Amino acid sequence: MSAPRRFPRLAVVSPFIDKSHGTERIVAEWISQLAETFEIHVYSQSVADLDLSKITWHRIPKLPGPHLVNFLWWFVANHLSRALDRWIGNLRYDIVFSPGPNCLDADAISVHIVFAAFLSKVRPELAFSKNPFPAWPRLLHRRLYYRLAVALERRVYPKSQIQLILTSRRSAPELAEFYGRHEPFPLIETGIDRQAFNPTRRVALRREARRTLGLGENDFAVLLIGNDWRKKGLLTLLEAATRMPELPIRLLVVSSESQDLHQALHRGIFSAISARVLPLRRDVEFYYAAADVYAGPSLEDTFALPVAEAMACGLPVIASAAAGVSEIITDGVDGLILSDPRDAAALEAMIRRLYENKDFRDRLGERAAETTRKYTWENNGRELVAIFQEIMRRKSTGATQTLTQES
Repeated sequence: MSAPRRFPRLAVVSPFIDKSHGTERIVAEWISQLAETFEIHVYSQSVADLDLSKITWHRIPKLPGPHLVNFLWWFVANHLSRALDRWIGNLRYDIVFSPGPNCLDADAISVHIVFAAFLSKVRPELAFSKNPFPAWPRLLHRRLYYRLAVALERRVYPKSQIQLILTSRRSAPELAEFYGRHEPFPLIETGIDRQAFNPTRRVALRREARRTLGLGENDFAVLLIGNDWRKKGLLTLLEAATRMPELPIRLLVVSSESQDLHQALHRGIFSAISARVLPLRRDVEFYYAAADVYAGPSLEDTFALPVAEAMACGLPVIASAAAGVSEIITDGVDGLILSDPRDAAALEAMIRRLYENKDFRDRLGERAAETTRKYTWENNGRELVAIFQEIMRRKSTGATQTLTQES
């Protein structure tokens, strides 16, 4: 007779997990908070920045080649892997959790983007006529991937038995519009690592960070971090920069999409802008220390974690009204909100104002750091535990009712 399990068993289904990407960083932090309450099994192709002594990692092999092909393989393989574990190892899970629609059988899904809403906003930018011919293969791949993501949302999100967990209030009307989910959803406002992201650390790192990046004393560094640079609003930021040729603006764009970015930065009017494409790094606070302003003109961003991290560092920020992080910002008090993420003239005016008024810049940064103090991963962990316990209670009640009806 096997010994009773000490903790409920949780399966986390995510293609990869690390602390170098937005959604994946959130998942990594959440897993770390849940490790003392659940027996955690992670189904993923790669895992980094997690204590593997506290979880069980079920590695899904990765296929070489285009991301779309690998994702299709991953989607099938994670179902097969869990089915084999049930059949051979008798591994049965109290909760199956996924960030986004990575599987069809999740009990809970955290919503970090509603692709149907996003695709409706960026469809013009995805037209072949709007992009140079050499970019067409990557553009086709991106279009197919977005269509696949929407197709999976259509299969998963309308299911009322799946508990959707929001990371931003703005996802609620999108889920209602596209998938008919009108009920209230639990909201978890993303936490921030206060040890890594704080004004004291930013000051300590600043001189070395700017020296390493070749920034002069008078250079005004505007930072943008994120993959899928079309979604992050880079084109708006580039257009705003072209309107300020007389200012020593230096754009720092941190992304893993270096090839596409280099093509964008060296095309037409943008080739004259002083901009650098920088690699992602785990100590991302290094980039916040080097910057003077964080600009996030996202076309769509359920939360936009880099904006919140920049705020916690005491960096003045410009956030798009289309990003969930704008919900925690008071415009003109602890940050600036760009109401239209395509309005390059408005973004230019905001950057100019911050460049010309150091007192205003410093005041925004100080208040931004104060605003973010209440957002912690520990709070996220407690909120998740409560949500998962309620799901298990509902499942247990449902099973009991079914048995009663059958008897």
